[in-house]
Amino acid sequence: MTTIKLHDKTFDTYLSAEIIQEKVIEMAASLNNDYKGKRPLFIAILNGSFMFAADLFKHLTIDAEICFIKLASYRGMKSTGHVITAIGLDHDLFGRDVVIVEDIVDTGKTLHNFLPQLHHQQPASFKIVTLLHKAEATVFPLPIDYVGFIIPDKFVVGYGLDYDGLGRNLKEIYQLSANA
Repeated sequence: MTTIKLHDKTFDTYLSAEIIQEKVIEMAASLNNDYKGKRPLFIAILNGSFMFAADLFKHLTIDAEICFIKLASYRGMKSTGHVITAIGLDHDLFGRDVVIVEDIVDTGKTLHNFLPQLHHQQPASFKIVTLLHKAEATVFPLPIDYVGFIIPDKFVVGYGLDYDGLGRNLKEIYQLSANA
């Protein structure tokens, strides 16, 4: 097990790069099957999902488009309780099959606040894909259609996830050390 330090906290390896990539390939295969003959629009939620979205998109064999939207509710290790839309959606969703790509769903508040905006544009369908889901932390239940890993309610970094700006570039996912 590798231990890293970011700012004032230590983190231990939780998911290896190999395990993450195996899961991404598996999830892409499911999406390829479910959207065969369609042209879905993937909406990746920045900042955290950029690595997952890029790797997932590399393994899609279907015709698909991708765009990015920035929604934020975290500062440091805690949710602020307020969702901020920093970069808006610039695609018409009417009649489109939409797939929202998230790095992690914990309380569900960010997507809970965003989904009404999506429904207002009347997509033909929408699905949610997330690499990580903290099921025990969920306060706003969501219809998550594709889940990579269900994880405990512990703070994680790496593979796009950060702690106050650091750690996004790590290939692995690290969990806050028990003695941090």
